[in-house]
Formats: sequence, structure tokens, C-alpha cells
Amino acid sequence: MRKEERRRKILDLLSRTDSEISGDRLAKIFGVTRQIIVQDISVLRSMNYNIISLARGYKLMKKNDGVKRIIAVKHSKERIKEELMCVVQNGGKVLDVIVEHPVYGEIKGNINVSNEDEVEKFIGMVETSGAIPLLSLSNGVHLHTIEAKDEETIERVVSNLDRKKFILK
Repeated sequence: MRKEERRRKILDLLSRTDSEISGDRLAKIFGVTRQIIVQDISVLRSMNYNIISLARGYKLMKKNDGVKRIIAVKHSKERIKEELMCVVQNGGKVLDVIVEHPVYGEIKGNINVSNEDEVEKFIGMVETSGAIPLLSLSNGVHLHTIEAKDEETIERVVSNLDRKKFILK
């Protein structure tokens, strides 16, 4: 199979699912190495396909008619779950976390949680991986891109985060 055809098929697979597909799985499907898949994903991204890398694999982000807002927050790592749950329980989705690093500048990590089950899975991965949460690099100060169906929902999310003392003022 030619690389152009493989890339079209990768896009097709990613567009037909809302969950992630691992690089290993894609490699097995197409009979290539995982490194070839990494290269294919890079090329597809360069073609303006919004493919993100998550801990469990690749995901094609679909267009959304909702609204997004970047919010500044501060809290300890012990409150990560509480913060994420507050967002999803009020109708929002946490797309990412962004911290400012003194050497590397902006560091961004994808989160993409929109319901309580996804938050639980994310927290489980944080706890079992032994990885240091990005907020630990910035004294707890970080940004999140929040997405919701409308401005009213975003306002509800921000208001509840503020009530719980997450919003940085």
C-alpha cells in the first residue's frame, strides 16, 4: 500500500471513532512500524488535520460549534480531580493544560475530558504513571482551554470553579 493511501485510511479510521487509536494498533492494521505511523500522523498534521496525541493514542478532533475559553487557575496536584470534575459536571470539556516554563516557554498537554468516566480514567493514568503533573512545574499556576456548547455553560463552569477557589485572580 502506498503511503498516501495509508494516510487516507488512517484519517478514515480516526474520523469514524470518538475514542483514541494507539499507534501500535494502527501499525498492526497497516503492517508497518509504529515509527511509520508517527511519520504519517506528522504529515497529516502538516496538512491541517487536527490530530492530537493522547496517552492512549491518536484522536482526530472534529469541528465543534461550541465555544472555547482559556482560563487561568491555581491549585495543588491533590485538587486536580476536583477541578476536572467541576468542569465536566457543569457541562464543560477540558481540552488541555498549559504551563509557562522558564526555559522551554509554554508547555501544553492534552487532557480532553468531557465526562466523569473520562476524568476517572485520566486521574488513574496520572496516578499509575508516576508522571509529574504539569502544574507542578509552575507552582500550581496553569491554564486550561475549556469548551462548552454555549457561552452560558462556559459562564456556569467558570462561576463554579471560582466558587471553589480555583480561578486565579
